[in-house]
Amino acid sequence: MKAHPSWLKHTLRGLALLALCTLSLQLVFVTRIALMNVIDPQSTTFQRSEAWRLLAEKHQLLWSQSWVDSDSISPHLKRAVIASEDAGFAEHGGIDWEAIEKAWERNQRAEARAEKVAARRPDRPVTAKVVGGSTISQQLAKNLFLHGERSVLRKAQELVLTLTLEALLSKQRMLEIYLNNVEWGEGVFGAQAAARHYFRVDAARLRPEQAARLAVMLPAPKRFEKSPASGYILGRAGTITARMNDVKLP
Repeated sequence: MKAHPSWLKHTLRGLALLALCTLSLQLVFVTRIALMNVIDPQSTTFQRSEAWRLLAEKHQLLWSQSWVDSDSISPHLKRAVIASEDAGFAEHGGIDWEAIEKAWERNQRAEARAEKVAARRPDRPVTAKVVGGSTISQQLAKNLFLHGERSVLRKAQELVLTLTLEALLSKQRMLEIYLNNVEWGEGVFGAQAAARHYFRVDAARLRPEQAARLAVMLPAPKRFEKSPASGYILGRAGTITARMNDVKLP
């Protein structure tokens, strides 16, 4: 029987090693997620990357975060965040394909408009505004484990992690972890830190309008924290407040 060429053996060996490493990494993720049922995550990959950035740029660590149990987070904030970020959170299985499709269509239209503007004004750089369709589950997966680069492999890993979170954690626990770790400004993480930073109250005492303003900030907290009472935030918060009563909490 003719032996395989050496290059083929090396290729197969490399592929087998890659598959083993990938499987091992997924098992690590599964173990870490399963432990989150009983252990509160002390930090996320996103938070650690932000800590390094702040140290490098400002030569100091600006950090505010205090974990609080779900019962110590105002239900107004829970409703506001769901209404603003992921209205179907309680029902979907982690991925809202309809929202992703709509976001893709909006991005295509935005790119087309940007190309037309660039054709008329080649001297002025134009960037299309990218709209995301991620659910709270996907945002949590990304913040907990992944870095911010955009690639097909990273998106595939995000989907796997999202489905794992949905399989191993309850919706209530996922929302609790999300609200305790999400960014609400430069160095401001979690509901308790945000409530104290912007309104000088505990997260449990947030009023509906305050909760809605915090929810509006989530897509771009570093930008919105400069004017947390701007006309846009207040107007958008009014819309979110009107939707909050229709939100189903998990």
